[in-house]
Amino acid sequence: MGIKKSNILIGLIIMLCIAFTAYEFLGLSLISEKFKALIVPTFTLLYFVSVNRKSFYFTWFLILFSVSELIVFSELLFDFNTMTDDEILKFDDFYYTSGNLLYIAAYIFLLIEVVKTFNLKAVLKNYKIHLVVLSALNVYIIYVLLTIVNPYVEDSFLFFIELIYNIVMLLLLTFCLISYFYNDNKKSLFLFFGSVCLVFSEVIQVAYFYITESENAFLNVAQTFLFILAFSFFYFQSKIRNKKVQFFA
Repeated sequence: MGIKKSNILIGLIIMLCIAFTAYEFLGLSLISEKFKALIVPTFTLLYFVSVNRKSFYFTWFLILFSVSELIVFSELLFDFNTMTDDEILKFDDFYYTSGNLLYIAAYIFLLIEVVKTFNLKAVLKNYKIHLVVLSALNVYIIYVLLTIVNPYVEDSFLFFIELIYNIVMLLLLTFCLISYFYNDNKKSLFLFFGSVCLVFSEVIQVAYFYITESENAFLNVAQTFLFILAFSFFYFQSKIRNKKVQFFA
């Protein structure tokens, strides 16, 4: 029965992806974004149905991320034609703040899930150079992203949220890579692949929102494809137990 439910949910995810892509290329972005917002909640249902040994931190990552996506979905249902410009601005700021705070909390839970797979003291001792290089790279990426976003975000609090969001996301990528170095197994590799797809998805999203002069369906589809691929890797790793493999024992 569990396998049947899993197959139905996997089929639903595929249908949501196809519907998103079709409506996006038809120029109906409002409808396509509704389908996109339901993909992660469906992944979460799939996780609860098909994974027996559930991780506390990974479970809360999926729950919080799903809640934020459902907030996006609910926002898309509102009729802005009946609202004044000030009301629309306050409305957008509220949804932006609440949604991103939930994303940040979700990433922190996933970050904890990754960090608990290795000995932090051993990592700090044996991977000093890696951490220094990755930290320098992260600072540069954050600087570039914030330079792009800064002209469009006038509120200092919203800019601060954007800063924290990027820091947490890149910390996740860094520690996923360190976890793979440390554990040398399929679970940590899937986590790393998932985090890479997530970061590239975010970079493309920044280009879609702030760099391109008009809506680019190809960019949005590419961003969403990487986003879905990231959650596919996260889902696959959740079905694998963490076992450290020593290739050069």
